[in-house]
Amino acid sequence: MGITINAKPLSIYSRWYLYAIHGYFCEVMFTATWEFVVNRNWKFPGVTSVWALLIYGTSILVMEKMYLLLRRRCSIFLRCLLYTLWTYTWEFTTGWVLRQFNACPWDYTPFHFDFMGLVTLEYALPWFCASFLVEKVIVHNTLRLRYEGDSGVGETWVNCFRKKKVE
Repeated sequence: MGITINAKPLSIYSRWYLYAIHGYFCEVMFTATWEFVVNRNWKFPGVTSVWALLIYGTSILVMEKMYLLLRRRCSIFLRCLLYTLWTYTWEFTTGWVLRQFNACPWDYTPFHFDFMGLVTLEYALPWFCASFLVEKVIVHNTLRLRYEGDSGVGETWVNCFRKKKVE
């Protein structure tokens, strides 16, 4: 006597939302850690911009598509290189567009290997490592998530309790 669940994969909008929130959180944590390492600020003030939601959500959704196309065609190392190139392209493009409205929240001009203050080569290794984690943890697990469909959360809980009482 089991419960039939019509689970379906998350919609593109749900996945985008999860990716956006993940990127937003990571940005805050990265800037807090950077502030601690560089300035020994024990308050860990993490900062970001609301634009990070759009930027990360869209970027990781594109990385998801890249992963689905490339996973059987090339090694993880090559995929991470491609993700890193994509990240630099996306960061430069979104930064350039935001700069036109005086809304770009980052400025890499203090770095030695920056380009127009919008990207910097000093972040190549962190972006590479982040792309590995995005594929192996975030994208992989998000693609495994399922939406139960018509039965609401309350109904699911009721069915769980009923099942326990019957057994």
